[in-house]
Amino acid sequence: MNKNTIIGFALMGLVLIGFSIYTQPSEQELNAQRIQDSISNAARQKADTERKVAEAARKARVLEEARSDTSALFYPALNGKSMPVVLKNDKLKLTLDTKGGVVRKACILNFKDRYGNRDVTLFEGNEQALDFMLAGKSTNIVTSDLYFTPSNVTDTTVTMTAQASNGGSLVINYALGKDYMLHIAVSARRLAGVFAPDYHEMDVKWSEKCRQQEKGFFFENRYATLTYKEKDGGTDYLSETSEKIDEPVEERLDWVAFKNQFFSAVLISKDDFSGKSLLTSVPFEKPKKGGGADRHVYLKQYEAKLKTAFDPTGAKPSEFEMFIGPNDFRLLQNVEEESSFGKDLQLQHLVYLGWPLFRIINRWFTIYVFDWLTGLGLNMGVVLILITLLLKAITFPLVKKTYLNSAKMRVLKPKLDEATKQYDKPEDQMKKQQAMMTLYSQYGVSPLSGCLPMLIQMPIWIAMFNFVPNAIQLRGESFLWIDDLSTYDPILEWNTNIWLIGDHLSLTCILFCVANILYSIMSMRQQRDQMVGAQAEQMKMMQWMMYLMPLMFFFMFNDYSSGLNFYYFISLFFSAAIMWVLRKTTNDAKLLAVLEARYKENKNNPKKTSGLAARLAAMQKEADELRRKREGKL
Repeated sequence: MNKNTIIGFALMGLVLIGFSIYTQPSEQELNAQRIQDSISNAARQKADTERKVAEAARKARVLEEARSDTSALFYPALNGKSMPVVLKNDKLKLTLDTKGGVVRKACILNFKDRYGNRDVTLFEGNEQALDFMLAGKSTNIVTSDLYFTPSNVTDTTVTMTAQASNGGSLVINYALGKDYMLHIAVSARRLAGVFAPDYHEMDVKWSEKCRQQEKGFFFENRYATLTYKEKDGGTDYLSETSEKIDEPVEERLDWVAFKNQFFSAVLISKDDFSGKSLLTSVPFEKPKKGGGADRHVYLKQYEAKLKTAFDPTGAKPSEFEMFIGPNDFRLLQNVEEESSFGKDLQLQHLVYLGWPLFRIINRWFTIYVFDWLTGLGLNMGVVLILITLLLKAITFPLVKKTYLNSAKMRVLKPKLDEATKQYDKPEDQMKKQQAMMTLYSQYGVSPLSGCLPMLIQMPIWIAMFNFVPNAIQLRGESFLWIDDLSTYDPILEWNTNIWLIGDHLSLTCILFCVANILYSIMSMRQQRDQMVGAQAEQMKMMQWMMYLMPLMFFFMFNDYSSGLNFYYFISLFFSAAIMWVLRKTTNDAKLLAVLEARYKENKNNPKKTSGLAARLAAMQKEADELRRKREGKL
């Protein structure tokens, strides 16, 4: 890229920036648009609320009529009293409600919430609902309308029974496993005549208002997703940012998950969810601080409308399993052992490890190293430092080789300047490159290896970008000044949300960006020392771009976890230290003597030109022939 090209790109960028500023609406226009959007949103929300209220009122009237109708099929179960039933083990505490016969509250034990309470409440009350719906010949049966009678109650089991007037019943059996798995079996008893002969499928409607569990609203929202597993395929999810309402899924599903950053509720069907699922994920806006809002803040509204097998005779129950617990990769791998369905659930995919290449790095390297280091009982900050040191040790031989090649180019710079000084005209640039490549080849130096350190580090950096924010082991762990490695570490906070920055300044993000600037300065100085002629001038013009990158990273990572920013800071620190040590321990005079000896050896035993030098020579030859043809025509 020559000087004119760089100037051209810079001018194009300035024109685009100027045009965007010129066409940007005024503050008055923006305020008017905000008011219009607010009015439109308010009108839409009002209409939606009115529709829901009207539907709820209609259902209430129908239900009230049914409660007073002694001939109604489930008349005995339409009138009752709501009572809690608690199931509990060492990991999970679930509160069931006899109204609807479903779980109303889920507490994941021994994980502190963001308010400092000792347990995490995943949902409570009307935040979560699970309805089983059956279509009879003359009436519809909806479990949320019924009052169930509990029996066979233990610490981990309960049978919920809704009695029908014909002597039949609808029964839901619950059994809590030793960890985070709840087994659910729904069956009808003596109700076969209520359904059509070909009726073999029940409807399941599951919804949840996904609570914010961590400090960073926007950061946690990136990892809160409605995820599902196809029976004959992999996992997929709805968009984290855009609104998806009744998104159809045609494939049969093993499970559907309502996922937070670090915790999930997963509904698994033994007989699969048929290919008629409708999934909804609607993001909530972050509430303003000090607005008197409810203590609980919500990230998304999840909803799944599903269908699965149902046996009206009651011979075979409709069986489900619900995992309610942490998104721990190893734990999720072992869930299949606790499941009684014998399926390849792949629940560990709830812990996102990145695209295939980066997933391989995390799956077969990072996780094993992380497990080994955490098994030693070390602080998580120390674990991140040791992982960084290990990665630097593994990549050091290649980094050293690359640095030595750069050092060779540096000590050869005076000879390159001398060999190419006659090619100063623009039309001689190809000849200049050819001369440089020839000289490099004679001295046994590869000019392309300077990009190798970045190529080595980038996959690791991106792999850690996916691993660290999903590592629940960092949640609530402190290190030095950092209170929680899984979220940002503010040194300054304010109430107003500022564009691109947010409402805080993260110290680890600032350290990472400062380290990035210093490392960029060292790298550019090293590259500048080995560049010749116009290359050095172009490098000066590119410096401002290198300084802009850390600024861009600041806007990107200010809201990210302090553990990730700390890892990048430590990684850059050790990279700079390695570069400094290699520079101090490299003897330029000895290195030049080795190159001179190689030059003499190659001169006495000339080899055929190959690689980039050969391609440049061929291009130069074609250019010369084309020029001679043109001159001959003239």
